[in-house]
Amino acid sequence: MYVHGCIRPWLSALLWCVLATAFLGLTLSGCSTSPLPSGHKRSHTSWTNFGEAKKAYDKVIVGKSDFRELKELGFDPFSIPNVKRLTYLDVINFFMPNPAIQVDQLAPGLQQCIFARARCFGVEAWPKVRNKKRYGNVMLDLMDFQKNEEITGWEFRSVIVLVDNRVVFKIWSGTPQILEYNDERNPLGPIQGASDYFLD
Repeated sequence: MYVHGCIRPWLSALLWCVLATAFLGLTLSGCSTSPLPSGHKRSHTSWTNFGEAKKAYDKVIVGKSDFRELKELGFDPFSIPNVKRLTYLDVINFFMPNPAIQVDQLAPGLQQCIFARARCFGVEAWPKVRNKKRYGNVMLDLMDFQKNEEITGWEFRSVIVLVDNRVVFKIWSGTPQILEYNDERNPLGPIQGASDYFLD
């Protein structure tokens, strides 16, 4: 009774699902635009690419630029999302993460910040962009046999330290070009999920 009442209807439904998916894959494979899903994730920022962010950073001059200039360049925590204002305590924690680092080992601008205390603050900008696109065989992807994903993007991180509204230190890091591949293979395809269900 269990075999006739449960397994066979389930196999029949699965067969129809596979056939429908195969037909859909064949239909969509003829389209010029890939039917596979894609995604885009980015933090709101003043810059549209890595080059723009780095160019704005390069215009900041230690010992000369002030906070007004930073705001004009896009480093404004009060009007630009995802730009963070750091207190002098945040600056200390950022550049002295453990007691082994002594104040006299830091750059002169950072030492000036620590001794200035409340007259010092920092600005941290960390824009990130991630684009995800699936590629490969449409039928294998739709039937869960194989999924291939390409991830592209960029990220830029900078910390600018000011004392009395004048820049005394700056540093940056980042990845101008991000390119990653995720390949997932499932030999059982759509049966894998169903078999896991019955095993549970």
